[in-house]
Amino acid sequence: MTTLGYLVDYGLNVCAILLATTLYSNSPLLLCIFLATPVALVYMLPPSVPHKKKLAIPPPTADSTKSSERRKDLALDAVPVKPFLTTYRGSMQIITYIAILAVDFRMFPRRFAKVETWGTSLMDLGVGSYVFTAGVVAARPVLKERASGRSLSPLTRLLMSLRHSIPLLTLGFIRFLSVKGLEYAEHTTEYGVHWNFFFTLGFLPPFVAIFQEILRFIPSYAALSMLVSGLYELALNRTDLKAYILTAPRVDLISMNREGIFSFIGYLAIFLAGQDLGMFVLPRKVNPRSDARAGMQRNTLLMTMAVWAGIWVALYNWSSSYSYGLGLTVSRRMANLPYVLWVTAFNSVFILGYCVVDTIFFPAFYNASDKKSEKEAYEFATSKVMRAFNRNGLGLFLVANLLTGLVNMTVPTLDVSPVVAMGVMLAYSGTLTILAVALDNYNITIRL
Repeated sequence: MTTLGYLVDYGLNVCAILLATTLYSNSPLLLCIFLATPVALVYMLPPSVPHKKKLAIPPPTADSTKSSERRKDLALDAVPVKPFLTTYRGSMQIITYIAILAVDFRMFPRRFAKVETWGTSLMDLGVGSYVFTAGVVAARPVLKERASGRSLSPLTRLLMSLRHSIPLLTLGFIRFLSVKGLEYAEHTTEYGVHWNFFFTLGFLPPFVAIFQEILRFIPSYAALSMLVSGLYELALNRTDLKAYILTAPRVDLISMNREGIFSFIGYLAIFLAGQDLGMFVLPRKVNPRSDARAGMQRNTLLMTMAVWAGIWVALYNWSSSYSYGLGLTVSRRMANLPYVLWVTAFNSVFILGYCVVDTIFFPAFYNASDKKSEKEAYEFATSKVMRAFNRNGLGLFLVANLLTGLVNMTVPTLDVSPVVAMGVMLAYSGTLTILAVALDNYNITIRL
């Protein structure tokens, strides 16, 4: 890929999101016109005639063992990496990284910032969506375990989950110490005095491993998600838990971090809902026993996704409607039932939209007959920058947090002009993009 190609990729997939959430936040239609105009001009140009390449004829082999190994190499994976999920996760990572710094500048609309207790905003949706996407990809090892026919013991699964938890919890402690040591501005009503988002992410794997055993009795991640969030909402409304979270004095470790501790229950429900979606979105076939053609398989996937998206939207409307439902209000601070359903409904519809676009414009991927053609179709259907962000999302999230702290310690973010603010944001997003692409080019994956 050329330097110009990287710049265009960065402009379309990073700068466009930056502009949409800052300078053009009140004129999204105008931004769309600016982005679409070059596309129209490109399509008006005469098409280039591709050079025909001679097909390479594989040398004949008499060895049947080598032939079987070649067929095995060409065989398609049962759980492929799908273009629409890469684009979905990549865009989610990018808008998250942009928002965590842009919110400190005046050019970032206050309506996009996190609300105090009740209501919804872009950043309230973002933190829940980050957990939801983690749940979607967490279905991959479960699917592979089932495909292999082996089942891990509860203790083994719990110990394996700690491998993911310990680095995240360590990062949580590092963030806590750095924030307190540098006297960085923070809102205690967000997670509490000591808690932060890394602790929430760090405690998810062991709890999900424990809940894996409950699936023996409730064989549905969606049902498990609803059970967890439903019981939590019942506790909020039928006991003094809601009043405790919102108004209790901070006198001990639990009360000091009550928002982070109890909202974890809601985030766990969001993670489980994401894992449920991943269980039928990630596999090549929605029904493993089906021998239907690729096009029919994709239609089945779209219909399944549409049904589940409709269910989550209906449940959210039922939970929040004053006319025919429970009349509950979304609260990211408590991660209550309507918040769980709102995040799940939005992401389910969002992923469905990506899948529809992928199906219409990039059918070569799901019609591929071997690994090579599938890989080529995947790379054609996805952005290089999106793939890079998707590959090392959590590591880049850590770097983004460090850079955000550095900027806030060196730049008076509330006092600078929009020009300076945009310059800082371009340098920040450009640095993250260069790092992401460099790690991807050198085939480096940061596993946390």
